[in-house]
Amino acid sequence: MRSTRVSGGPADSADLDVSTTVVRVFTALRRLSPSGLSLSVASTLATLDREGPCRLTELAGIEGVTQPGMTQIVSKLERDSLAVRTADPGDRRVVLVEITSVGRELLRHHRTVRSGKVAALLAQLDPRDAAAISAALPALNALADLVTSPESKAS
Repeated sequence: MRSTRVSGGPADSADLDVSTTVVRVFTALRRLSPSGLSLSVASTLATLDREGPCRLTELAGIEGVTQPGMTQIVSKLERDSLAVRTADPGDRRVVLVEITSVGRELLRHHRTVRSGKVAALLAQLDPRDAAAISAALPALNALADLVTSPESKAS
């Protein structure tokens, strides 16, 4: 296994290695999608499940898509009974998007199937590599939190 250091400074070959590897893993995980959900739809459902009801503009910002793009995603989620638009109880003029029980169940199924596939792949790795991946999870989650936090400086 190739070891990759992270410099913390300006982009260098170690930063490029990390970026390239994360994209490769992301692409591989996307291929394990069991339900035929597009990445943007699955991600939006996961955000609604994690964050609760959101304004469409807030959801678009979290997901990194345009408001018209998010409108299309939410319309598809509504057609498939995976999400619903509701009035904000605090301000009836504001529309919130909320995951439905059907959407939550599909997301749970999606995660369960994908987790099983990942477990099968991890079982094929050298135990030291599997342990290294497990040990890296807190740092990878911290990196993801930096990207998704409102205060994030990354773009």
